[in-house]
Amino acid sequence: ADRERLKKRGLSALDCSWVHAKEVFDVSSHWTPRCLPYLVAANPVNYGKPTKLSTVEALAAALYIAGFREQAEELLSKFKWGPQFIILNEELLEGYAQAKDSAGVVEVQKEYVNQSCNAK
Repeated sequence: ADRERLKKRGLSALDCSWVHAKEVFDVSSHWTPRCLPYLVAANPVNYGKPTKLSTVEALAAALYIAGFREQAEELLSKFKWGPQFIILNEELLEGYAQAKDSAGVVEVQKEYVNQSCNAK
């Protein structure tokens, strides 16, 4: 749903604490804020931890979800562990990418989390 917006305006990420991020958000009026849905980290610091993505994982996820899979793969290829991010999250990333809007993304996320909880 954000593909055209991303093509027109680009993509950015803040690599800072949430305290500092709030300061940046407060002074900028050009943001279209988005939260990434449930994904699992592949970076060595937080491997396997849900929602603990590195900045590069977050950027790659946003690209993938917006329909820029090749660019996401290229970005992740710079890191030895990078391709593992897509392997770990491919089912989710594909589902999110196929969603028509934010509500669809939330529905994919909810279904996945419910299935994961029921499998345990």
